[in-house]
Amino acid sequence: MRYQHAEAILQVDNVGVAYGDKQIIQNITFKEMDVLRPDKVQGQTIAFVGRSGRGKSTLFRSLAGLERPTEGTILISDLDAQEGDTHPPLRGVREGDVGFVSQNYVLFRHKTIQQAMEFAMRKREDVTDAEKQTIIDQHLKDWGLEQVRDQYPNELSGGQRQRTAILEQVLSSTNYIIMDEPFSGLDVGNIQNVINAFKLINLSHELATIIFCTHDIELAVELADSLYVIGYPTKPDGTLDNVGTLVKHFDMKARGVAWSDHFSREHQLLVEEVKQAIMES
Repeated sequence: MRYQHAEAILQVDNVGVAYGDKQIIQNITFKEMDVLRPDKVQGQTIAFVGRSGRGKSTLFRSLAGLERPTEGTILISDLDAQEGDTHPPLRGVREGDVGFVSQNYVLFRHKTIQQAMEFAMRKREDVTDAEKQTIIDQHLKDWGLEQVRDQYPNELSGGQRQRTAILEQVLSSTNYIIMDEPFSGLDVGNIQNVINAFKLINLSHELATIIFCTHDIELAVELADSLYVIGYPTKPDGTLDNVGTLVKHFDMKARGVAWSDHFSREHQLLVEEVKQAIMES
């Protein structure tokens, strides 16, 4: 499994968020790099796991530019930089830079899928209306939504609503998309739909970056090439702190399990390591 790292695509330095006197997360620091694989477009998939109430949702809102951290910085690739720049510089994240899909898959009830896709692309000034339609047509075909493009959300199946919500964010964001519990409450078929969506996003652009959280540790280990455990760190006296931070990082690439076609014994061993890290935090 050959790969190499290029430039940083996401850099988080000492991020903390507090509401009044209540500190929710603190000292969040990590960096993710663009991963290059020979003869293959390869986006990045980053997973966050941890117990409920440890600050994952707060961190995600900050990563998406929806909430300003109390301290620290969050930088992403500046895709508005000069065209042709293979490795764009980093800049501070802004609201609208990152697509955000909540676990409820909220859709516009009064818009058909076609209208929702047009609305998602409304800020794209780099392409003509005709080119936008070509992009929409291709995505609807790739995502299995071509035959229901003129239907409203209440006419769609659960799986179709999921794909529509994700695709809206794919078309409106700049290669970054955050998914909060994308597998929560889904049956096997719809879980596979989301997994397929992950693959489509990863293959769409070298800088395509999926960030997701889940309580399904096996799926996190299977899909991610980088996995973080967010939890409460252990204090010197052996008790747990009550402010969330990153307590463990698993580099799936270095462990040789990223981008695998099957769930191996090495994956299962990692699942147990991740579970242990969660239980201890």
